[in-house]
Amino acid sequence: MILLTGATGTVGSLVARRLAGSVPLRLLTRDPSRATGPAGPRVEVVAGDLGDLDGLRRALTGVRAALLVTVDPLTHAHDENFLAAARAAGVRHVVKVTTQSVTEPDATDLVTRWQRENERLLRDCGLSWTLLRPRAFMSNTLGWARSVREEGVVRALNGTTEVAAVDPGDLAEVAARALTDPRAHAGRAYALTGPEPVSPRRQTRILAELLGRPLDFVESTGEQALAGLLRRHPEPVARALLASGVRGRDGGKARPDPTLPALLGRPARSYREWATEHLPAFRG
Repeated sequence: MILLTGATGTVGSLVARRLAGSVPLRLLTRDPSRATGPAGPRVEVVAGDLGDLDGLRRALTGVRAALLVTVDPLTHAHDENFLAAARAAGVRHVVKVTTQSVTEPDATDLVTRWQRENERLLRDCGLSWTLLRPRAFMSNTLGWARSVREEGVVRALNGTTEVAAVDPGDLAEVAARALTDPRAHAGRAYALTGPEPVSPRRQTRILAELLGRPLDFVESTGEQALAGLLRRHPEPVARALLASGVRGRDGGKARPDPTLPALLGRPARSYREWATEHLPAFRG
């Protein structure tokens, strides 16, 4: 049995699709009614909260490997609870999604510090582990979808800053392999990027070409970017995300890493490929 946290989120749902039908799956979500992923006799959806240690122990009973995705940078309790419950339930291997910035000394924002500590908790917990360290996700640009549909405009910070963002589907494929073949991936930390650096201005041009209509790019100020982040995140998290975005201006996030193609035996998917697949979101 393999358990996936974040089963209704970007990564968890993609991993579920890749594993459904090949192994018994248990999908952990706070609200099972939102689970719209794979179904069938080998897929079980269970309600659970990372803040509920007893509930996690029940959910992890009979599980041999688990995907751990946590999303609240204001607490380490979720990782601590999950790992304690996993040990108690006899889980053997945990695949954890963090971020590539944990390896970069100049990254000192709240989110990076949180993920560094989460990695330490996993390495020290006594279980077998694999760390997945993606660069920014291509799917972050879905945040532009409404303004693209309604105004023909993309608003973003750092229009010329290049980032080797990764397709979440590629990360999900690596996660699926690490979950089903723990011996081959135990004790490994994988930097996962896309095949090339792409700036927001270039992403806008790609979307315009695919949509067959012009799109304007409007450079956001730091204040405007922060205001947008504050609509979705608590202030400490919003400021950390802004700091991370500003840090990318030095080009440190632009270098593609060869790890993902080596693991999958094929090139990493490009932004154009990702955007083509998700074009309906921008068309409306």
